[in-house]
Amino acid sequence: MKSRFITFEGIDGAGKSSQIAAAVALIESRGIQVVQTREPGGTPLGEKLREILLHEPMHLETEAMLMFAARREHLAALIEPALAAGKWVVSDRFTDATYAYQVGGRGLDEARFVALERWVHPDFQPDLTLIFDLDPAVAARRLAGTGQAPDRFEREKADFFQRVRAAYLRRAAAAPQRVRLIDASRKPDEIRAEVEAIILGACFQ
Repeated sequence: MKSRFITFEGIDGAGKSSQIAAAVALIESRGIQVVQTREPGGTPLGEKLREILLHEPMHLETEAMLMFAARREHLAALIEPALAAGKWVVSDRFTDATYAYQVGGRGLDEARFVALERWVHPDFQPDLTLIFDLDPAVAARRLAGTGQAPDRFEREKADFFQRVRAAYLRRAAAAPQRVRLIDASRKPDEIRAEVEAIILGACFQ
């Protein structure tokens, strides 16, 4: 079976991360080797850049370029070799997140985003992307209940996350064959059932 690259997306607090383990288990139950990863991060260099990106203040364009620098390393060192070896890759975020957070949330010039995307991974997109859609107010309450110290993105105000959500919806509308929207306001078991049905229908037919 052809290797697949599946990404999970959504605003912070939407609950996507808790669904990734179940998705990986589902794929592995079909006898497929899966590499689970995340962005920014996924490689030793990427994890160092993640710490900088999540905690150090910087210019918007610096932020965008560092995101894509970490992504280029991620692709070269992990994603592309895994796919070439016949494994599947499941990632917590990819380029859709940069569009949502940097273009939508922060106002990065979309032309600069497009140039970086075309440079770093021309003609390459995930086979399937699941965007967990949730009202930012609900997501904020969920994050507050974790007791964890927020990073600099999580500390942004409500209007920032409204813009991020809107950008995710635009990205989904632009790529209906690749992207599936998940109503993340429901119970975890209901969400998991839908995620599993989507993966089975999109990747195992």
